[in-house]
Parts: sequence; structure tokens; C-alpha cells
Amino acid sequence: MNKELSLDATVLPKELNIILSFIKSESEGSLCSFDADVFTGINWSLFLELIRHHRINPYIYKQIKRIDKAYIPVYVSEELRRDYQQNTFRMLRLSAEMEQLSKLLSNHNIEVLFLKGPALAADLYGDISKRTCSDLDILISIDNLDRAHDLLVALDYVKDDYFSTVLNDWKWRHHHVTYMHSQKNTKIEIHWKLNPGLSYEPTFAELWERRKKSSIASFPVYMLGYEDLFMFLASHGARHGWSRLRWLVDIDRIVRHPMNWEKEIVCLKKYQMAHVGGQALVLASNLLATPLTKEMNTLIEGKRPVHLAHAALFYMKQMIHLHREPLPDDVARYHKHHLFSLMSIQLKLLHILSFLYPYPMDVEMLPLPKNLHFLYFPLRPFMWLWRKTRRHSWS
Repeated sequence: MNKELSLDATVLPKELNIILSFIKSESEGSLCSFDADVFTGINWSLFLELIRHHRINPYIYKQIKRIDKAYIPVYVSEELRRDYQQNTFRMLRLSAEMEQLSKLLSNHNIEVLFLKGPALAADLYGDISKRTCSDLDILISIDNLDRAHDLLVALDYVKDDYFSTVLNDWKWRHHHVTYMHSQKNTKIEIHWKLNPGLSYEPTFAELWERRKKSSIASFPVYMLGYEDLFMFLASHGARHGWSRLRWLVDIDRIVRHPMNWEKEIVCLKKYQMAHVGGQALVLASNLLATPLTKEMNTLIEGKRPVHLAHAALFYMKQMIHLHREPLPDDVARYHKHHLFSLMSIQLKLLHILSFLYPYPMDVEMLPLPKNLHFLYFPLRPFMWLWRKTRRHSWS
């Protein structure tokens, strides 16, 4: 590998580097071989914690059950076996729910794309038990949100995301709502965009036109076409700092599938995400030995993809939970900077300008009749300054 593209994996814990070796071997369909001294001094509790944090239990279990049992403590193998079985049962339940949901929405003329879940596992991994999943993520047109809501409520799903909004800012500041079913213990996220906040991305109609049919169910289940799927997986992983290896394994799996990289590169450049795709490839190549072809060189050229890949190691070496709030101050600052660094120049400008758009907190601070909400635009700078001044006076 070109030295300029190399990452220093020694900054990662020894336990994580062993896990990466297991993943590489499983991806290549080979048996991972170790010298006995590699396992000397391993913190097996940390080993298990890392596997669970990165949501890669099935991949590691497949390898561990095939190597010399003298290397691995019995309790570690048993824990991973139980995790593997529980995940298999969960994926089977989600598969049934996915087919039911696809049928329900289709019967009401609502086009739906399944973003991850069992459809992704079956297509990229060839086996739903080889990928973990806790919910179903679906993408529909924003015009169908109300109808989909009514259908889910009729199935005893309860809307869990109740966010405040002003002047319809939810349409672009957010990108999904969550529904929970208490008896089934199932969560469904309905997306109307691929990414939160301001972003350049294909319309639902474009994504639907390029859709791919999954082979997992008897009733038609559709997912993103490979070119759109790679872009989505790369942007999703980047947005979360690649803090879970499961997302990087997804990249490894899709890169090993036949793809039209000429179309992919055009698509990534069109939506100003070529550097994000490059970051994913640099990480996958370095950490998972993902094979890169000459066609992919366009995406990994220059310093930016490598710089972004280096930045992601911050999340991996610390086992950061981005959804466990409040985040430590240093992590919150780093992540805020990282998200900004992922934006194109145009998006950075739009992001800065978006602070002039009213926030729901402005309504809480100064309630106005709905027909006067337009006044929050000129008032926004003053309200921001007032909040900042009050915050400093309290600290």
C-alpha cells in the first residue's frame, strides 16, 4: 500500500487489532491463524466489550469457534455463542416484520426502501445471522409520512420522536422519526432523507428508480441500488465517526460486490461526497484489508480522504458512544469539528447561514402567535446573543 495512504493501527488497543484480524479472515473466507503469544496479556473482558460495542459479534464468533480452543477462555466463547444465537433470533423476527411492513405499505401505494436490516445482511453478507441489527430503517417520500404514521399506529406502534419545530424546520434539520412496538419490542425508523441537516442527496424518486430487489422475502422488498447504497453507508459511517466497526464491515462487503465504480464516482461527486467515499475506502483498506481497484483511486487521491480517515481513529481507540448523552466535553468538541470537516465548502457556508434560521428554543424563549413566526428571522441574532450572555453569567 502507498505509504501516504497508511494509517497507524498501533494506536488502537491490542484487543481491537486482534478483532480486526478476525474480521479480515472472515471476509476473505479463510481461517485466522495466530501464534500463542499473541493472546498473552489479553484483557478478555475488554475484548468482549469491544466486540459488543462495535456490533460485530457474528463475524468474530464465526472465527473463534474454528480456532484452537486453548487460545480462548471458555466463558468468552460461550458469551459470543449466546450473542450469536440471540442475534439470529432477532434477525428472523425483524425479517418477518420487514416483509409485513413492505406488504402493508405497498398495499396502500406507499413506495418503501429498506436501508439496512435483514435485507442488507442477506444481500451483502449472504446470511442474515452474520450482521447485527436492532431496528428497521425505511425510507419513504416525505409526502407519505402522515399515511405511514396512521398505518403504524393501527398496528399498535407508538411514535417515539416528538421534537419541537418552528417554520417547518423539521423537514431539513431532522431526517427520521422513530416508532416503538412495546409487545414486539421492535423499533422502526421512518426516514424521509438519507442524512440529517443540510445535505446534497438524491430525491426519493431517483433512489426508487435505481432500487434493487432483495431476495430475502417472498413478498417484494426493495433496497437501495449498490451505487446509492455505498454513498449512504459511507455518509452514515462518516457522520458517526466510524465509531462502530460494523459500518466499516458493511463497506468491506459492498466493495467486494460487483459495482459500477464509474457511476459511483460520478454520483459521489455530484452530491459532494467524494471525500467521504474516499475516507471509507482508506479506512477499510487499512483496517480490514479491503481490496481496492484502480477505478477507486480517484476517490482516495489527495490528502483529504487520508486526513479524514486519521480523524476517525479518535473514535475507535476510545470506544466512544455517540448516542450516550451527555458526551464528554472533549468528545463533543471533537465530534462537532469532525462533522464540519466532512462538509463541502458550499455546505459549510449553508451550515453557517442556517444559524440565522429560527430554532424551536426561540419560540420557548419568546412565544409569538403562529402568524407572526416570521419575526423570529430578524430577532434570531439578538436572541442568540441573549442566550449566550445568560449562559456566561450563570457559569
